[in-house]
Amino acid sequence: MNVRLPAEWEAQDGVLLAWPHADSDWREQLATVEPVFVNLAREIGQFERVLIVAPEIETLREKLRQGGVDMQRVGLHRMPTNDTWTRDFGPITVMEAGRPILLDFGFNAWGLKFAAHFDNLITGNLARSGVFGDREVRIPGLILEGGSIESDGAGTLLVTRECLLSPNRNPHLDRRGIEQALGGLLGVARFLWLENGFLAGDDTDSHIDTLARFCPDDTIVYVQCDDPEDEHAPALAAMEAELQAFRTAEGRPYRLIPLPWPQARFDLDGQRLPATYANFLVINGAVLVPTYQDPRDQAALETLAQVFPRRRIIGIDCLPLIPQHGSLHCVTMQIPQGVLA
Repeated sequence: MNVRLPAEWEAQDGVLLAWPHADSDWREQLATVEPVFVNLAREIGQFERVLIVAPEIETLREKLRQGGVDMQRVGLHRMPTNDTWTRDFGPITVMEAGRPILLDFGFNAWGLKFAAHFDNLITGNLARSGVFGDREVRIPGLILEGGSIESDGAGTLLVTRECLLSPNRNPHLDRRGIEQALGGLLGVARFLWLENGFLAGDDTDSHIDTLARFCPDDTIVYVQCDDPEDEHAPALAAMEAELQAFRTAEGRPYRLIPLPWPQARFDLDGQRLPATYANFLVINGAVLVPTYQDPRDQAALETLAQVFPRRRIIGIDCLPLIPQHGSLHCVTMQIPQGVLA
């Protein structure tokens, strides 16, 4: 197959962020959430470029400078946004005959749950601004979010049934239709479908990047609930059994490594929030790991240090992110090497 969807741990040019602002759901939480984004920009900027889209950039430029961000590594792009979840509306890049192709899938806010009319245009706007140089951008005509797919870089995709077969995404496609469509677009020969697993408070219909992640050397890290009284215990135990039954392309079991289970967090209305250590981001030379001011943060960092022994493991306090039902990986989208102008 001439098309390949790179693994996240392959070389990157940069990471795309969308800044929170007062005309979004972050209005009441800007004071607590903006420092998270400054921290992300500062850490990413140590290793690669940072692309930031925002409706207003002059004030933002000064905030970044004051936050110690290397402005030589930052590109600011003024454009309207609905929200901050670039993982799901940013470009998905494949390699075709060795050259990068950017796929601009449709984004309808996780099955028509929220407004997305600005965010759905971001990839096209960036392309027209020259950010991607002469790289080809294609519009596949399907709804797909980056957080719903996990690639091993070698033709296998890890996905969840609940998300990819959601009737408000691509209702004209059944499982076979999804496999045929994405197989051709992403160069995928094997689909590993999870039938179980969820996080309370998650708006995405069980995005795979909240539950289980491919890592190098046929490794899958996954959330494991060790509290039998927790509402997640039965579904996550069933998910674990599915992962144990999966086989690599060579027919071997995957190396499975469980991630710690953070304590339950709730919003002011008593709704449980989707805290998960699976929502980490791999960049050049480092892994950025969400932490939650939780006793198990350190164990999560140590676990991922075993999986990525040659990268710096950097904790990012993401407790301010989860009230809007996402975490670190959700607000970032990596741009593979060779894409940025």
